[in-house]
Amino acid sequence: MPIPVRRMRFTTWRSLATAAVAALMAAFLAPTAAHGAPRESTPVYSYENAIRESVWVDTGLDGDSDGKPDRVAVDIVRPREPARQGRKVPVIMDASPYYSCCGRGNESQVKTYDANGHVVQMPLFYDNYFVPRGYAFVGVDLAGTNRSDGCVDVGGRSDVRSAKAVVDWLNGRARGYTTRTGAVTAKAGWTDGSTGMIGKSWDGTIANGVAATGVKGLKTIVPISAISSWYDYYFAQGAPLYDSGPDWLSGYVDSPDARAKCAAVQQKLVDGAPRTGDWTPLWTERDYVKDASKVRASVFLVHGMQDLNVRTKNFGQWWDALARHGVERKIWLSQTGHVDPFDFRRAAFVDTLHRWFDHELLGYDNGIDDEPMADIERHPDQWTTSTLWPPRTTTATTLRPGTGTQAGVGTLALRGGSGTETFTDDPALSETDWAAHIDRSTPEKAGFTTGPLTRDLRLSGSSRVTVTATPTTSTAHLSAVLVDLGPDTVRDYAGPGEGITTLTGRTCWGASTPGDSACYLGTEAATADVDFTVLSRGWADLGHRASGHGGPLTPGKAYTTTLDLAATDHVVPKGHRLALIVAGTDKDLIDPPSSTPALTLDLTRTSAHVPLVGGAAAFARATAGSAPAPAASVLDGVRDPGAALRVPGERR
Repeated sequence: MPIPVRRMRFTTWRSLATAAVAALMAAFLAPTAAHGAPRESTPVYSYENAIRESVWVDTGLDGDSDGKPDRVAVDIVRPREPARQGRKVPVIMDASPYYSCCGRGNESQVKTYDANGHVVQMPLFYDNYFVPRGYAFVGVDLAGTNRSDGCVDVGGRSDVRSAKAVVDWLNGRARGYTTRTGAVTAKAGWTDGSTGMIGKSWDGTIANGVAATGVKGLKTIVPISAISSWYDYYFAQGAPLYDSGPDWLSGYVDSPDARAKCAAVQQKLVDGAPRTGDWTPLWTERDYVKDASKVRASVFLVHGMQDLNVRTKNFGQWWDALARHGVERKIWLSQTGHVDPFDFRRAAFVDTLHRWFDHELLGYDNGIDDEPMADIERHPDQWTTSTLWPPRTTTATTLRPGTGTQAGVGTLALRGGSGTETFTDDPALSETDWAAHIDRSTPEKAGFTTGPLTRDLRLSGSSRVTVTATPTTSTAHLSAVLVDLGPDTVRDYAGPGEGITTLTGRTCWGASTPGDSACYLGTEAATADVDFTVLSRGWADLGHRASGHGGPLTPGKAYTTTLDLAATDHVVPKGHRLALIVAGTDKDLIDPPSSTPALTLDLTRTSAHVPLVGGAAAFARATAGSAPAPAASVLDGVRDPGAALRVPGERR
């Protein structure tokens, strides 16, 4: 596990520069702070009279092969007063494929335009709230979507270049035009070039991708429920997570123009993403983790720990890579599924985002860099903080399964036993079925539990489970899940709102115009009473063991593979039990193999590597004097998680 940096500390030279800039700008951008450097931008500018304009930026690509460079549409809302006075403003940017096809946010808002083609409604609250506070907001249509040229390539070069070119234009390094096809140039003389990118799902993914280019001028990103490697969106170590590929997603968002011109790009997406789960050059291009060393921007990351759309391996591996390279960072982890923080923690999110952008883009010394690195939701609407994440005392601790008194019902301890356990893949059953029958000998899973804990036990980070298994057929999929066995009230992440209920009343965040309201439907936590909580999951095709390319298995031969489990932060309370379950197909979360194998686990060569705060000593203290619970029926927890699966555009 990577060693976390000491804190989100800025270097001395940047602190001095920040203080100097803040002192110079105090009188201009925060008139209310008459004494000393400003600590908060205030809504002193008119949103109603803001400048609304559109620019088309040259990406330097010709993705649609029409012989002309692709231009991406950039809709801008910026305060008029600083422009009149010759003062420059920073930029908040959301680059998205969803501005016309599908909409943004809980209410699926799309861009609307006036008769002159200038944006009237910009989805979400960012422009309403931040433009009066001295920021420009920029909404970029990714190539092949809405009013942009080119083709959608689902996280590839064209997607990332669409947004990077705009950052370059804002910093005077790319060409912009006043129309889609004209020759009149447009310059961004109104901005200081300091840019922060934000977005949920695909939008946040593009923020990750642009940051991984190291582009100058991108000061910070706020990726929400975002992908860090597109392979890990579609596959888990060779096991398919969805029954479709990036070609379907491209067709979901592309414009009519792109649909007519981009058949060749679509075919490349088909050919480059085989359903075998093999790693190909297409996935290398869409892996931003490998380029984490290039990231110059700070990162405020937000993710739902029960997100079964953009699964949490994506944030875990990205966070760990950023940590290895000392990137300044902050993180929020909720109990929700694929939900925006504006809809699960609205007031706190707006306040935190405001202070984050003030610090990163305006240089205000407001203390946010001295606050705890992590906010973690323990129970619905109950949050704790962690100075560092994962905490400094977190250690990957090896836990070993052992046989019990019943077949398939074993123990989990620091020392394991010998022997084997056998189960048969049943694609009709899921992780909730397995956990509900953890103390029963059932043919579809092998379960291993501690006794009731005598102290709380905290897991923080990413786990791995190494399995040695002998299959009876030439194909086999494996699932490994960690479960907290005990009653709790949690967000109903598998429900229709993935942990929230949308209300009828509205709350307002910023200024409104007749065409763009700053008022949004309120939400509250949707909860479920459960008897167990699946806290981390991982899947693999046994034929994809190490090379990234799969092949048929030899029945009767033992194979060893390590499953990467999703990142999480969870406290197993005193009196609960921690369980490891190993099984085959996890219904609705991975697709089944072509055969229905039985698999025999060699327990002497099977182990879980779990990030425990306090390490092995904490586990020993928490399990001291405990014994495995007697066999009992455990009721179902949250409903079938498959109900929460969506493409990145849904519940935007």
